[in-house]
Amino acid sequence: MRRHYPQHRVIRPMGHQGNHGRLAASALFLAGLGLLLFNLVASIPFGHAPLHVGRAILERASGETGADNIVTAILLGYRGLDTLGEVTILFTAAAAAGMVLASAGRGQAQGEDAGFIFRTAAWMLFPFLLVVGAYIIIHGHLTPGGGFQGGAILAAAFFTPLLASPASPFNHRVATLVEGFAGLAFIVIGLLGMLGGGQFLTQLFGKGAPGALFSAGSLPVLYLAIGLKVGSELAGLMASVFGGKEKA
Repeated sequence: MRRHYPQHRVIRPMGHQGNHGRLAASALFLAGLGLLLFNLVASIPFGHAPLHVGRAILERASGETGADNIVTAILLGYRGLDTLGEVTILFTAAAAAGMVLASAGRGQAQGEDAGFIFRTAAWMLFPFLLVVGAYIIIHGHLTPGGGFQGGAILAAAFFTPLLASPASPFNHRVATLVEGFAGLAFIVIGLLGMLGGGQFLTQLFGKGAPGALFSAGSLPVLYLAIGLKVGSELAGLMASVFGGKEKA
């Protein structure tokens, strides 16, 4: 009996026709993309940006919110709910990273202490970084800055000594309490604005005099909550990354 073996199909390399087809398709795609981009650029009125919403905010933000810093008025006055979402995303990312680092053995110091000069400079910088971070947070409704920037500086204040001396203790429990309290304070302030029939995060305490420290209603308090939350989250995360020793 004659056996029939399967015949294997021989794949031959693509000739010049296949290469020409790909080149033609690529050229057609690039030509279409270039035409689309040209039409988009040609339709943009350079020098005459349609700032309908932006112009209205610039004209009315200071009077409606009491904040001299327009960025603060936007972040907390007009889109405060979005800012709450951003803080929630930051918390979720920090919590996920903390759980991953905890499984890798948090609390084991990485490396040896730095030299005397670096350690001394780190502890000397600690109070100055605290003051700068607090100033940026408290004056966020008056000058550029706010809770996110000031919170990052506060985190650096606590992380710099740990960088100079990895065996330094870091109290993760206190950082967690501060973070939770700050997030709860942000939500509670937003809910209090609804008691009088307003919307979530409606300003409290009145607008005050423009340019004064105690102005812009509850916006500085919201920025303080954001600064404490961001600072505690980043400090705890960096301490976990660097292997800060857990303080009892």
